[in-house]
Amino acid sequence: MIPWLTGRRPDFPPVAKALAEPNGLLAAGGRLEPEWLLGAYSRGIFPWYSPGDPLLWWSPDPRMVLFPGELRVRHSFAKALRNRPYEVSCDTDFEAVIEACAAPRGPEAGTWIVPEMQAAYRQLFELGWAHSVEVRVDGTLIGGLYGVALGRVFYGESMFSRERDGSKIALAHLARDLERRNFAVIDCQMKTAHLDSMGAREIPRQAFVGLVAANTAQARPGRWEAGRMRDITWRDA
Repeated sequence: MIPWLTGRRPDFPPVAKALAEPNGLLAAGGRLEPEWLLGAYSRGIFPWYSPGDPLLWWSPDPRMVLFPGELRVRHSFAKALRNRPYEVSCDTDFEAVIEACAAPRGPEAGTWIVPEMQAAYRQLFELGWAHSVEVRVDGTLIGGLYGVALGRVFYGESMFSRERDGSKIALAHLARDLERRNFAVIDCQMKTAHLDSMGAREIPRQAFVGLVAANTAQARPGRWEAGRMRDITWRDA
């Protein structure tokens, strides 16, 4: 059994009490408010909706992360990064990015980024905690991602592609930019082949929670500069 959160303030159980199956399920209920979301992230917890279910809170073990300096850029992808005529920006169209991430990925697929989740992260964006990365070709949005930055930790929430490599370009530029800014880690939550191919790896939950505790104490919100991701030189990993 998992606890049902009913209070007005976030009171999450220790992450060590999360279930092994399904992996990381910690609690249900609570609120999609900034205090709750930021409190969750600062403890190594993230929210997730499944259609028809209540709000659920998760902290899986192991945790998929990408250390910015470990970004892997294969030869063919490095060539695309150098030669493809794209533009990358950040925080210029959070609304379009989260809507694209929320769109079903197939004719019968649903989405966990329900309207309530979108509204919650829009509020975090307005407060300076959430951020987006946009990839455009000839002014058209072809890929991107969004997440939350607390201190030196970036919590990736979702990404999308409308053309080949759209989300990979966004993640690569994010990782390089965060490396320059001395971020400690990008939280990728769960393992996927896509993330694995770019250098992400699994670490024990306890190690991840330690990273979060060490790197979020002095967190401050703020909007990112739109053009800061443009001057990156790409070489093969």
